[in-house]
Amino acid sequence: MENLGSVCEKIFSNGDVYSGDFKGMLPHGKGNYAWSDGTVYEGDWEEGKMTGKGKIFWPSQVTYEGDFSGGYLHGFGTFIDSDGSIYKGSLKMNSQHGIGRKEYPNSDVYDGCWREGTREGSGRYVWSNGNIYIGTWKNGKMSGRGVMKWSNGDLFDGFWSNGLRHGSGFYRFTDGSYYFGTWTKGLKDGPGTFYPAVSKHLSESNLQGREDKKKKQPSRSSSMDSEESVIPNVKRSLSEKISSSFRRGSRRFSHKTTSLDDDWDSSSSVREMMSRERSCVLSQSFRDGQNEFPDNQTVAYEREYMQGVLIKERIRNISKLSHKTKQQLKFAKEVKRSSWVDIFEGQRSYYLRLSLQLGIRYTVGKITPVPMREVRSSDFGEQARIRMNFPRKGSKLTPPHCSIDFYWKDYCPMVFRNLRELFKLNAADYMMSICGDDGLRELCSPGKSGSLFYLSHDDRFVIKTLKKSELKVLLKMLPNYYSHVKAHDNTLITKFFGAHRIALRHGKKVRFVVMGNMFCTELRIHRRYDLKGSSHGRFTNKDEIDESTTLKDLDLAYEFQMDRSLHESLFRQLALDSAFLESQQIIDYSLLLGLHFSAPEHLKSLLEPPDSLHKVESISAAVDGDLLIRPTNLLLVTHEPGPVSPTPGPHIRGSTLKAFSIGNKEADLLLPGTGRLRVQLGVNMPAQANHKLMQAETASTEIELFEVYDVVLYLGIIDILQEYNMKKKIEHTCKSMKFDPQSISVVEPKLYSKRFISFLEKIFPLQ
Repeated sequence: MENLGSVCEKIFSNGDVYSGDFKGMLPHGKGNYAWSDGTVYEGDWEEGKMTGKGKIFWPSQVTYEGDFSGGYLHGFGTFIDSDGSIYKGSLKMNSQHGIGRKEYPNSDVYDGCWREGTREGSGRYVWSNGNIYIGTWKNGKMSGRGVMKWSNGDLFDGFWSNGLRHGSGFYRFTDGSYYFGTWTKGLKDGPGTFYPAVSKHLSESNLQGREDKKKKQPSRSSSMDSEESVIPNVKRSLSEKISSSFRRGSRRFSHKTTSLDDDWDSSSSVREMMSRERSCVLSQSFRDGQNEFPDNQTVAYEREYMQGVLIKERIRNISKLSHKTKQQLKFAKEVKRSSWVDIFEGQRSYYLRLSLQLGIRYTVGKITPVPMREVRSSDFGEQARIRMNFPRKGSKLTPPHCSIDFYWKDYCPMVFRNLRELFKLNAADYMMSICGDDGLRELCSPGKSGSLFYLSHDDRFVIKTLKKSELKVLLKMLPNYYSHVKAHDNTLITKFFGAHRIALRHGKKVRFVVMGNMFCTELRIHRRYDLKGSSHGRFTNKDEIDESTTLKDLDLAYEFQMDRSLHESLFRQLALDSAFLESQQIIDYSLLLGLHFSAPEHLKSLLEPPDSLHKVESISAAVDGDLLIRPTNLLLVTHEPGPVSPTPGPHIRGSTLKAFSIGNKEADLLLPGTGRLRVQLGVNMPAQANHKLMQAETASTEIELFEVYDVVLYLGIIDILQEYNMKKKIEHTCKSMKFDPQSISVVEPKLYSKRFISFLEKIFPLQ
């Protein structure tokens, strides 16, 4: 037998036959292998293992064509089972794993994520009878948030568990009726509200009966009930089969495998695409309904169920629905896309995130080995770019990957490398946070910019899409930004870690910036505010407020008092940072403020109006003098480096602050049930939030009634990429003619900075 490149045929004692290229005694190159049981493989080999492209046929009429690695079905391919089902997508170690499409023998179709042969993650299942589910899956069953639309037009949008409705959601009947409530294991359970249709009324029994038919999910096929965890007939390791034959014929095969990019493991790979499709289903359902929910709805039924049995009902007259309810019922009308997007064309968001991870991994890996040096003027120029083409099959400089072809551009890599060093950020930790297997998750945009926000799996970093104009502002101010953050360890200005651009194949260019997450903390953020210092339009509709809502200036009902030294440090840095932004002609920035209440059970009272004057009189009768209660749940103690909890967020560079109340020594915050937290500027800062309830006069004195809460503050300056350009000057002129110039957000930088500081001095008064 000849060596490398030789083509010959070898017949084994067990009846197996190999014909093709060899390398020594091992198949290497192109070749065909026929087992004695009738199984045939045609394709690529690498040192005795099926690796590369190939086809395999089993006697049971099962076939596979696609990628192989180390003797396994591994990569992308098409698998046709003996029952006629067809799977096209990603595989890992003989199992369906990643993103794929499966057509079942009964004409059911599933598009979405797989994990080790089971539907898991985001996906869409279409039954042959026309029922559709779009949402998340776990262990092959509907679990998490999802929308089910039945062929008769009924629809449920809410939460699922183990294939049954479980949690909050709403059910829309074909006639236009709605039920908002909660379910437990497929049955209504707990309070809810039923809104009947106006144009035609179905009796309660009819409505209930129609939905109860769906307690057991719609006529699921065997493909839904029993999903194979491993592709049939592949459990038996082909590599062992071949190796055994060659061992008997000559010597043992060497072992070598290649790996598929692990980013296919992310269960959130098609989350955004499924969110869009779910919205399309809802939008189409609302359009298909005979009646939209009317504004003149006057009757609703408040009901309470126990395990599917109606135990209480009350008729409620409603002359006008709340804003929040209208939004719930009509939000689907705002969906612009009315057509469904095929899954293999609708994965652009997934590819965008995967490409971002690949690009950052490449850039950081390329720049990190470069010897550390101070940045130069050339590091900021037009030539300070890393440009790279990332073809899917890989190139001499880039690895093969599971995204689509894309072009990558990294801006000022040496500058951002030095910034990460200034912020004491390890390159390996940075890549693991953003580029790890857990991937990125998408956040809802809290503002009007329309930007997409992604959060790293460990909450340390926020990635935001930028407009082209915003990127230009960032690159223009980058030299001065670098000097500012280098000179001020405790700066409250957003920390930037990288700026990038991705151009997907046949897609537009998308620009990103990586920032530190100011709310990366082990404590829960109960309230969050975006404060600019302006008043026009700076409020939030009360019906829309929950714990995740970012509130505005006019929503803030507190004054915060803190240790004198902490207060001085805060405003010293605020003055420096606002002066810097003023020098760069930046406006529209804001203070992002997060509050952790040490006694969150008191938060309920914040949403309720205070009692009448009777409350003041009753308290004033019991308390003589100052009614300002001083809580004692938070305690400042002398800093001890050893037992203090490490700060996982982007603020690890800042120094530990000194507190006047402990002798002007560096301070730790002692928080019951949590331990010691290092106090830094903008991080773990203790304060008292004074909520003024009312002011009243008694016979002898004037009384001010306060509620006082122990809070821990997290804050920083964000949105610093809006320049006061000609467009903003024109906007200022136009709005000034209609509104008070002092109340609008758009004012010239010097006035904006002054107003910003003045507003913060009012909400953070000096004791």
